[in-house]
Amino acid sequence: MTPPKLVIFDCDGVLVDSEPTTLTLLRNEFEYYGLPLTAAEVDRDYIGVAMADIAVKARANGATLPEDWVVSIYAKMFERLRKGVPLIAGIEAALDALDAAGIPYAVGSNGPMAKMDITLGAHPALLERLKGRIFSAHDCKAGKPDPELFLKAAAFMNVAPEACVVVDDSVAGATAGVRAGMRTLGFDTQGDGAHLIAVGAEHLSHMDDLPARIGL
Repeated sequence: MTPPKLVIFDCDGVLVDSEPTTLTLLRNEFEYYGLPLTAAEVDRDYIGVAMADIAVKARANGATLPEDWVVSIYAKMFERLRKGVPLIAGIEAALDALDAAGIPYAVGSNGPMAKMDITLGAHPALLERLKGRIFSAHDCKAGKPDPELFLKAAAFMNVAPEACVVVDDSVAGATAGVRAGMRTLGFDTQGDGAHLIAVGAEHLSHMDDLPARIGL
């Protein structure tokens, strides 16, 4: 197996374990505004999607979200995330392996830069490793599942899409990676990754396995 020339990581749920906070907040908000959902339903249908798209989808499904909801939810989210979020197990060793092999890496997230400043900023050593290579869908015309974000990151790093590997834990992100023409690893530590495999990704269950999976 020929190793990739670039690995693009999602942020939430791939680098930092911030998604439990987001999931709980979204579920509470939806219930408050008339859309009661289980945690599994929120995780399946809303996690990993740009917040503006989440609002559109939730309203279409019956939530009476106010017009300023996106601004409001980010304020609440940032407040909670500032309390700290842990790193995903094995991510530092995986980055060490990439560094040792001379393979660059980048971040492509549907979240805004302000959010990543908080989550990644809680881990200064990690943030320093990623400096200058963090990309947000808020600077693109569309977020995942549109492939623009990943293609933008690859172009900035001067790497062809087919030489890239994407690591993402959401259906939207995995779909974006596949649409970008990149080998896509669907990160799912809790299950068999069937929902990610269904959109064309390969299942990755632990970051410890990443180096071997990409030929290192």
